[in-house]
Amino acid sequence: MKKFIFLFFAFCLITLPSCDNDMEFDNTPRGNFDALWTILDRSYCFFEYKDIDWNAVYHKYSARITPDITNDALFKLMGEMLAELRDGHVNLIASHNITRYWRWHEDYPANFDINIQRHYLGTGDDFGIAAGLRWRILEDNIGYIYYGSFSSGVGDGNLDQVLNRMAVCKGIIFDVRNNGGGSLVNVERIASRFFNERQHIGYISHKTGPGHNDFSPLLPKYIESSNRVRYQKPVVVLTNRACYSATNQFVSIMKHAPNVTIIGDRTGGGSGLPFSSELPNGWSVRFSASPMFNANKEHIEFGVDPDIFVSMSEDDMKKNIDTIIEKARGIIKNN
Repeated sequence: MKKFIFLFFAFCLITLPSCDNDMEFDNTPRGNFDALWTILDRSYCFFEYKDIDWNAVYHKYSARITPDITNDALFKLMGEMLAELRDGHVNLIASHNITRYWRWHEDYPANFDINIQRHYLGTGDDFGIAAGLRWRILEDNIGYIYYGSFSSGVGDGNLDQVLNRMAVCKGIIFDVRNNGGGSLVNVERIASRFFNERQHIGYISHKTGPGHNDFSPLLPKYIESSNRVRYQKPVVVLTNRACYSATNQFVSIMKHAPNVTIIGDRTGGGSGLPFSSELPNGWSVRFSASPMFNANKEHIEFGVDPDIFVSMSEDDMKKNIDTIIEKARGIIKNN
């Protein structure tokens, strides 16, 4: 996966239109606005899929540009324009602030409560922390692992130790709720522990020109089976709308793993690999540059459905019971 990421960015440096040096804009409010719009126009990858009229967006927001607009007002205006892309991977970054789009999870039930989760992880000697993994073997001999960020370090040794300790369990609950993403290296490192052979898990495409539909053919992606400790018993992965970016990809991959069931809510999405460019005033913009698809060549930008939809029950929550964890326990017991 490290090689894949390196090749992707090398590809961008060679082929992405926004990487060219043929765009010159003045360091003025209008110049910076036009630079931002043009970078996205030439390099953003989901215009067609999301049915976005980017020219109409330009006319809508450019009309509000004046020569004396303040930096704060310009930053806010640009942020409003970027929100039209409905993409959590799109950010305008200045020294004083970062624009963000969070509606991919804000308008949905949380389906996770860290205070209730503490009743499952506990605080005693049977609760373990192995790098980014928090784990415990529950009373009914079911393993529970929580991984809150794919940016959190997790090594092969950590995975070996935790999976070896859970070899005695009936199965594992692997909880990635509220995991907003991170490193695709960690996605591969963890997912490979649940595959016994190389598996085709999706596709990726790259921009090849400035047109909204200028893409390379779909390139197949695979997950390799780890040559270290692999888990062979039932696994249930827990998801909610706050699963984004690398976590979205992890869930899509785990759909293909044997003995794995995905339960909870649809993930939040975020399937475009991000790239960055800079405006004349030094602000930078991050945006989705290369779309990823599932093995059926379907977009996963707006999320991945679970195998079984489960929501947190208000009655359960009042009793400090996590409905989704309990459903996972039942699945493993009846497997």
